[in-house]
Amino acid sequence: MMRRDPVKKDFAVIGLGRFGGSICRTLSEQGKEVLAIDKSEERVNEFSMIASHAIVGDATDETVLKGIGIRNFDHVVVAIGEDIQSSILATLILKELGVRHLTVKAQNDYHEKVLRKIGADEVVHPERDMGIRIANKMTSNNVLDYLELSDQYSIIEFIANENMGKHTLLELDIRRKYGITIVAIKRDKEIIVSPQAKENIHKGDVLIAIGDVDNLEKFKRKVVE
Repeated sequence: MMRRDPVKKDFAVIGLGRFGGSICRTLSEQGKEVLAIDKSEERVNEFSMIASHAIVGDATDETVLKGIGIRNFDHVVVAIGEDIQSSILATLILKELGVRHLTVKAQNDYHEKVLRKIGADEVVHPERDMGIRIANKMTSNNVLDYLELSDQYSIIEFIANENMGKHTLLELDIRRKYGITIVAIKRDKEIIVSPQAKENIHKGDVLIAIGDVDNLEKFKRKVVE
C-alpha cells in the first residue's frame, strides 16, 4: 500500500490512452502526486518517468485495487477506452471501496446514464465536448472557445467586433436582450472580472459569457458573427 501525505491531494488515473494519459501528464506537470494504472505494460513503462507511480494492473480486479490502497486517493479518474463493460465494473468497485471523488469517461449517453446510476461523481465526454468546441470555433471567426457546462448552460469566449466597440455593457444591454451574462473581459494583459455596466467595450476585447445554450446561440448569430 502506498504511503500518503494527508495534506497533499493525491490522484489516480486508470487507463493511459490519449485522454487518461493527457490527464496524468498535466497533473504531473502541476506537481501533483499521481498514480498511473493500465493493463498495458508498454503504456505503464511510458508513464513511469512522468507519474509519481505507474503500475500494471487490472482495475476490474477488486483485489488489485485494494492492494494499492485506491480508497486513500482523493480523486480517481477512470479513463478506460472502448471497453464499456470494464469501465462500468471498475466504477462500481471503486464506489464500493469508498473512493472520495470519481470522474469517469463515457463513450455515449447510455454509458453515462449507467455510470451515474452506480455513483460516478462526474462523467465526461471528451470526444463529444471537443467536437462541440471545434464546430463552434469553425463556424465563426470571432469565437475563440466554447465550453459546455451542462445540457443547458455553456460558456463562450469571443472577440468583440466593431459594432460592439465603443459601447458600454449597459448600452449593449446583453443580459436583457439575450439572457446571457458577461462574466469577464480580457484586454491585452488585463483581466476584468465581473465587469460593471459602465465598462466600455473595445474592438478586439475578448469577452467571456455564460448562459443558456439557446440564448448563447442566438447571441452568437446576431451579435458575435
